[in-house]
Amino acid sequence: MEIRLSRSGKFTTAVCLYHDGERSFQGRAAVRNECLTDAVRTDSLHQQIIKLAVYRAALRAGHPKPVWGALTGVRPGKLMYPLLRAGLDEREALRRFETDYDVSHERALLCLDAARSTLEADRLLQPKDVCLYVGIPFCPTRCAYCSFVSQSAEKSLNMIPPFLEALNREIDAVAGQVRLAGLRIVSLYMGGGTPTTLTAEQLDMLQKKLETAFDLSGLSEYTVEAGRPDTITAEKLSVLRSHGTDRISVNPQTMSDAVLEEIGRRHSAADILNALQLVREAGGFAVNMDLIAGLPTDMYESFCRTVDIVLGLSPENITIHTLSIKRGARLHFGEETLPTDAAVKAMLDYADQGLRREGYAPYYLYRQKNMAGGFENTGWTKPGRENLYNICIMEELCSILSLGAGGSTKLVRRDGGKNERFVAPKYPAEYMADIERICRDKEKISRFCGIAER
Repeated sequence: MEIRLSRSGKFTTAVCLYHDGERSFQGRAAVRNECLTDAVRTDSLHQQIIKLAVYRAALRAGHPKPVWGALTGVRPGKLMYPLLRAGLDEREALRRFETDYDVSHERALLCLDAARSTLEADRLLQPKDVCLYVGIPFCPTRCAYCSFVSQSAEKSLNMIPPFLEALNREIDAVAGQVRLAGLRIVSLYMGGGTPTTLTAEQLDMLQKKLETAFDLSGLSEYTVEAGRPDTITAEKLSVLRSHGTDRISVNPQTMSDAVLEEIGRRHSAADILNALQLVREAGGFAVNMDLIAGLPTDMYESFCRTVDIVLGLSPENITIHTLSIKRGARLHFGEETLPTDAAVKAMLDYADQGLRREGYAPYYLYRQKNMAGGFENTGWTKPGRENLYNICIMEELCSILSLGAGGSTKLVRRDGGKNERFVAPKYPAEYMADIERICRDKEKISRFCGIAER
């Protein structure tokens, strides 16, 4: 493969020559020089036209067209949203998105739907608003598809207390930076892992620490992932509500007991229903439920049954994931029977139709490597029940301050400048051993905010 980038009077052009044996196929893409306004913008547009040139050459060589066309990034919405923000009407934004990136009409519509929520979230955010993420890297057991760095609690209960002690130190470090920079926390999201792997007492102490360290009076939402029903108890739910938690995840992934066993989750579909009943009895929680299309042994019919059951439960949010086989997951090494790409597409189509029929709308989406069929993960919401954190982290609308093992802090320049990102060590033992450096790293927050203000 050969790639050439050249500049003429009006255009900068990328040309790709794709060699397949004795045959060669050419792809071209160009951008107007007047669009190359600064170094960051120029680099971005150069990358864009090079990718388009490679994509067009590959299509001419006979490679199949991907469902997302020429798009390779994880955040398609970051390309749709600026079109709307620039003042284009939805019809023109849709046309340009489809034309520029060769995206199918149905995928472009999905992206447009989600971009409406992005516009509204961006309208409400103030310059000093940030989101806070707290990562608890422990789960009851490790699922076969999971690539998150999480310790199985049954093997590492003794690690939780010292981990929380280290986390308390990081909380203090970040809280100091938030005060110094005059930031306002508008969303708090506790994920993992499974935070409700902690005992009720540990959850209570952690949430009290957060309340003491941070001013949480500006919160518009407080989410805690309780994805595993085998970690949900009435006592823990009472603790969460007492500290203002108003959104919780109860994630079945599937309502098929056979598939649950195949992926290593030690609970049944009935346990999901019982956990959800506890949540509804506790009151005050919006509920998210995650499903995965493409799980091993989960065929079209069983996935559709799962969708129907979950729609009948009427959670405020439903997230439809497409299975992504990560190198760190057990499925990467196995020989499990997985649905075909065509079956996964049919699953996603069925979910799309059912969700829209029941009044849900897409409000954020993202893509990952090695996803079945090259599809996407989509968050769906009932009207007015969007989760701000999910929108902000996917569309990079504001800074995300992350705490805990593997926490990825992303400092966002809303003026279009270069963002800054730094990540804590992934494994709890490494996180605890390196906590002093992690806390020092947090000094970048106030420095970055000072630069952003100038």
